[in-house]
Amino acid sequence: MPRWRDGWGELVVGEEGLRVPLEIATSYRARTKGLLGRDSVHGAMLLSPANSVHTFRMRMPIDVAYLDRHLRVIAMRTMPPGRLGLPRVRARHVLEAEAGAMERWGVRVGVGVGVEVETVG
Repeated sequence: MPRWRDGWGELVVGEEGLRVPLEIATSYRARTKGLLGRDSVHGAMLLSPANSVHTFRMRMPIDVAYLDRHLRVIAMRTMPPGRLGLPRVRARHVLEAEAGAMERWGVRVGVGVGVEVETVG
C-alpha cells in the first residue's frame, strides 16, 4: 500500500491523466479534521487510510469516492452535511471533493487514479 505524508500533490484521473490539486491527509489529526469548517475545496482531499467518512459539522455537500488498495474507485456517493457514511469493506482510501466535481473530472466506479506528491527541495 502506498505510504504518503500530510501535504499536497496532484490527483491524476484515469487514462486521460487529468490533473487535480490534491491535499493529502494521512495523520490521525489531519484525517479527523478533513474538510470540516471549510466553505469550499480547491481540488480534492485524500484520506488515507480510510474506509468511511461523515459530514457532521460540514458546510457543504461533498462527493466521496472510495478507493481500493490499487487506487481504483470501488464506490461513490454525494453526501449532504450531517450524514454518516457506512464503511466500505474493500476501501483503503477515500477521496473527497465539492459535490459535482468528480463527475466533471471523470471519476467514477472502475476508474483508476494516481497520486503524485509534491516534493520539497
